[in-house]
Amino acid sequence: MSNRYNRHIILSEIGEIGQNKLNQAKVLVIGAGGLGCPVLQYLAAAGIGNIGIIDFDLVDITNLQRQILYGTSTLGKNKAEAAKARLEDLNSDISIVAYPEKLTHKNALDLFKLYDIIVDGSDNFETRYLVNDACIIANKPLVFGAIYKFEGQISVFNYKNGPSYRCLFPEAQTKGSAPNCSEIGVLGVLPGIIGTMQANEVLKIILELGNTLSGKLFCYNALTLENTTLKIKRSETAVESVLNDKDNFHLKAINWNCEVEIIPISIESVLSEKNIQFIDVRETHEQPKIDDLPIMYIPLSQLENQLDQIDITKKKAIFCQSGMRSKRAVELLLEHNILNCFSIVEGAAEIQNKINEHNNMLLNER
Repeated sequence: MSNRYNRHIILSEIGEIGQNKLNQAKVLVIGAGGLGCPVLQYLAAAGIGNIGIIDFDLVDITNLQRQILYGTSTLGKNKAEAAKARLEDLNSDISIVAYPEKLTHKNALDLFKLYDIIVDGSDNFETRYLVNDACIIANKPLVFGAIYKFEGQISVFNYKNGPSYRCLFPEAQTKGSAPNCSEIGVLGVLPGIIGTMQANEVLKIILELGNTLSGKLFCYNALTLENTTLKIKRSETAVESVLNDKDNFHLKAINWNCEVEIIPISIESVLSEKNIQFIDVRETHEQPKIDDLPIMYIPLSQLENQLDQIDITKKKAIFCQSGMRSKRAVELLLEHNILNCFSIVEGAAEIQNKINEHNNMLLNER
């Protein structure tokens, strides 16, 4: 047994037998973002023998505040592949498989069958329900984590006939009802705390040590250090509804991903246009404000109440802090039959930089 795991082996509760269990375990992590990064780092360091990582997203500079597996050299790279490279440097004795793709109803069951434990590090409701239902059908334990601003939650679902995510939240939330980190922000250390706790639950399940959070939802507040543990009861109705519909699982689609086509544009492509309305859907306190553009400020949360402010005779170029809320704003406007709406791919800071470059170019041409 490698000296790498000496501090585990000298624990009488683990020893070589326990470490062998870790080395033989197979764990799939959904999402290599804020939660996935600390989960992956500690599972790899602990010697989990087979780790799978699925994530279709690319590393962005805004991720570096909290996603500790990445650096400036990985900007623009797929997260699953970048995480795999970093973890192989951390521990070359284990097997790591990267899946640089999106988790869907078509690939989830086949993928889950390859692993013993599933860890959910996703940041949206639609993926959480997909992961939960696939775990029920494949009969895999699910280690769940979620974060919101300064608060986090952890639980273990579908473990030894314990409750599932649908036992806690039977019905899927309305799309856009809860913002993610890119829309509302998050304290950088919070996903590290919650993700590490998720990794702890994985180790306890494999080693059969201590009490897992099956049937319990642990809630943590980073500002007050207060925590609350809520009991969750198994709902046979919720579980049976998933199992009864398992034959249709592959045919399902996540409705929230089947959106009207939204055409992204760059700020550079519209700066010289005259018949255009620029709409900033960030909250009023968010900075920086954009100079040198006639802008209509309508927070996304107020958009449906201020449709009369939208000029239907003009093209609508909509932006926000990162491009997520502007996309949702376009969806809302299209739902109200307001056409010629476009989501600007750049965030506010980059937009300002490109406006400055555009203005300097015009000055040099004079």
